[in-house]
Amino acid sequence: MIPIKLAAALSAASLLSSPLLIAPAQEAAASAAVSSNGVARGNLPSGARYVIETPSDWNGTLLVWSPGYIGGPAGGEAAGGPSGAIHDWLLEEGYALAGTKPTTNGWAVEDLLRDQRDAVQVASKNLGQPEHVIAWGNSMGGLTSAALLEKYPTEFDGGLPMCGSVAGAIPMLNQGLDASFVLKTLLAPNDDRLELVNVTNESERRAAFQEVLNEAQRTPEGRARISLAASMAQLPTWTQASDARPDTKDFAAQQLQQYKAFMFAVVSPREPLEARAGGNFSWNTGVDYSRQLNHSGTAELVKALYAETDANLEDDLAQLESAPRISADPSAVRYMQTNATPTGDIAAPVLTLHETGDTAPTVTQARTYEDRVRSNGNNDLLRQAFVDRPGHCDYTGAEIAAALTTLQQRLDSGTWRNAATPGALNKLAAEIAADTPADLGSAGFAANKPHRMTRAEAEPAMVANHGKDGQL
Repeated sequence: MIPIKLAAALSAASLLSSPLLIAPAQEAAASAAVSSNGVARGNLPSGARYVIETPSDWNGTLLVWSPGYIGGPAGGEAAGGPSGAIHDWLLEEGYALAGTKPTTNGWAVEDLLRDQRDAVQVASKNLGQPEHVIAWGNSMGGLTSAALLEKYPTEFDGGLPMCGSVAGAIPMLNQGLDASFVLKTLLAPNDDRLELVNVTNESERRAAFQEVLNEAQRTPEGRARISLAASMAQLPTWTQASDARPDTKDFAAQQLQQYKAFMFAVVSPREPLEARAGGNFSWNTGVDYSRQLNHSGTAELVKALYAETDANLEDDLAQLESAPRISADPSAVRYMQTNATPTGDIAAPVLTLHETGDTAPTVTQARTYEDRVRSNGNNDLLRQAFVDRPGHCDYTGAEIAAALTTLQQRLDSGTWRNAATPGALNKLAAEIAADTPADLGSAGFAANKPHRMTRAEAEPAMVANHGKDGQL
């Protein structure tokens, strides 16, 4: 888009009293309700709720927030960003905030990709043309943010995907399929409640997996097989913020961390995603689980645990090799590729943010996204930051503020310099926190080079084209 500097700072009152102008084709379907506290709410043409929050002294940047996965009934209001002290900091720094709430919950990426574009149009008519528009969000919203940059390169000038499955849902859920396939095949092959795909009863499925998991955790053989399954999803060995980081040779403690994260990371809701996609979008045809274990990053742990049992790892891997495999529905795969599997073909700067101990998604997603961006020749546009702790989207306000400020500086200057390094981010976070009356917390940025995903492929054909397991 063409940057346009505002001639003068516009007040919240004058911005919100302006008529809400939209494209003629959308006019009849949109509505707006403007409050007196600098917050405008209304409906987009799709019926989605939107919010626009205006600072008293706009800096020219519009932040467009995409929410994470929300279960339960639809409805409710849109949010313009994270809550708490960071929300007030954003407005004090002059950022205009926009966000939408789709008419449906769950895997609403398709809805968000449409609604966020429309929200930019509404905000631009209401505020004036932004100088910069940044797509950002948590979890599923992080993935949506990365996808928005590729789908609408003229509407979005930068991206801050946080804790997002930036390699796409297909690789993440293929890893989940692998892990659940291993667990069922080795521990409960005849239990029909353990639905792997084409799920018909999500609650019964989850309860059954929890039952099998808990029973296996009681024996050395079961614990070794849980770790083997967890390795297929590349679960880290420190997943619980309430627990101390296990020693590198404390294999029992590391396995316990995988066990505690297994249900959240592996047995994630599949039924609502399959309903949207119109079928099963996951597969394990052609996967070599022996090779996958060796490239998981936790092979040493698995082998050490098996060595303490009467179970034989090679026998278990042979059982997996001979077990019937699962094919995907091509049309469902195409749906999930479209909604959304980022290709890394970006034209604007992106700063991704992940926690090293996240399990849904794991940091391996960041490596796959980096590989895709690099393959498109866009590596100068990408920087990646990591916070060294367990958790999913558990960032402090200082970490969010430092990441966003770094991206803003990149947009303003046209270069990253060394601003996205762990040391620079920690220093910036400390400076911001010291200058902010509210408690933004501290920062824990650290260097990290994630393993490659064991299931990075985005379509079944790539398995045949690029080797037996299609990704290494």
